[in-house]
Amino acid sequence: MYFPQQTNQDELLNNSDTDFLRIHSLETFGTHDGPGIRMVVFVQGCQFRCLYCQNPDTLDINGGKLVPVDELIEKALSQKSYFGATGGVTVSGGEPLLQRAKLIPFFDRLHEHGISTCLDSNGRVLDDQTKSLLERTDILLLDVKHINKEWHKKLTGLKNGTTLKIAEYRESTGKPMWLRYVLVPGWTDQEEYLHEWGQHFADYKTIERVEIIPFHQLGKHKWELLELEYAFAEISPPTTEEIDKAAGIFKRYFNTVVVK
Repeated sequence: MYFPQQTNQDELLNNSDTDFLRIHSLETFGTHDGPGIRMVVFVQGCQFRCLYCQNPDTLDINGGKLVPVDELIEKALSQKSYFGATGGVTVSGGEPLLQRAKLIPFFDRLHEHGISTCLDSNGRVLDDQTKSLLERTDILLLDVKHINKEWHKKLTGLKNGTTLKIAEYRESTGKPMWLRYVLVPGWTDQEEYLHEWGQHFADYKTIERVEIIPFHQLGKHKWELLELEYAFAEISPPTTEEIDKAAGIFKRYFNTVVVK
């Protein structure tokens, strides 16, 4: 089984019925994707082909299931009492921006009910619809997978130009942003690029925190079940020393660095 790079993924997902979201799964009482307790909607479809992807079953735009937005609103309202002052709803992926036209009214309705919104994105698409969605996004969780465009392409299949432009745009709006970075030995732990990553964002005022996510092998079985070749099958998770080194570099540039 193989998931090709599909140039028309955006049009297929974004221009379909806005009353439904194509999702992979739903998590309640999530604590890893934004502040507080959150309902996390994992949408289906992604144009990146990250070699370390922990959820390769979210890549195919024809996978998952169509769920009415009304149903998702009802689920969020049923959990609202648990969200407290800081929790809310996070839309993750897959890549949420491939369904940005649908997420605009979804986020509007969540706000009408006093529920905060987070968007966890790799920054694949920047257009007027993306900007409109970001205006409705209380916190952007932006995955900047590598600062070097060639290494980024080797890692994900695509370069990082649009991701960096979205970070720049978010900064211009003054709205909060968290940056996320997956630490993979031999791929994203090069000292010179960690410094370059930090220097690139060091003067941003909207970055509330940087999250380091150590690579792990918990998703390996999904590649096997899908009969896909897993390029990182033999790569070990970073050691404590490697994690501490990366965190130490980032702490030179950011006030809050968290290892997930």
